Order: sequence, then C-alpha cells, then structure tokens
Amino acid sequence: MNNSSKEAKAAKPAKPKFFHGVKAELKKITWPDRELLLKQSVAVVAISIVLGAVIAVLDLVLQYAIDFLVK
Repeated sequence: MNNSSKEAKAAKPAKPKFFHGVKAELKKITWPDRELLLKQSVAVVAISIVLGAVIAVLDLVLQYAIDFLVK
C-alpha cells in the first residue's frame, strides 16, 4: 500500500510547473493604458446609472398602473 501512494504522488503534475504556466500566460496579456481604462470605467458607470434610472421609472409607473387597476 505504501508503494501505491508513492506512485500516486509521482503521477501528479508538479505545482511549480502550473505557476510557471500561469506566469507565462499573464505575460501574453496586453493591459489597457490608464486613459483607456478611465474612459471605459466612466462609460460603464454612466450606463449603469442611466439603466438604473430607467428601471426605477418603469417600476414606479407600473406600480401606479397596477394600483390604479386594483382599486
């Protein structure tokens, strides 16, 4: 039984190889520059606020419409 546990450990890939692979893949990434990142972040926040406002208005209108129909 002791022999099989040694074989199981030997069959596993070494963890350092995994991390070397991750490091190599991270080097391939082209990261956005600061200006592009700022523009895209502002766009995401602005669109989120606009959509949140649209959903809030629709919710309010539908709530009053349902209340009007129920009464």
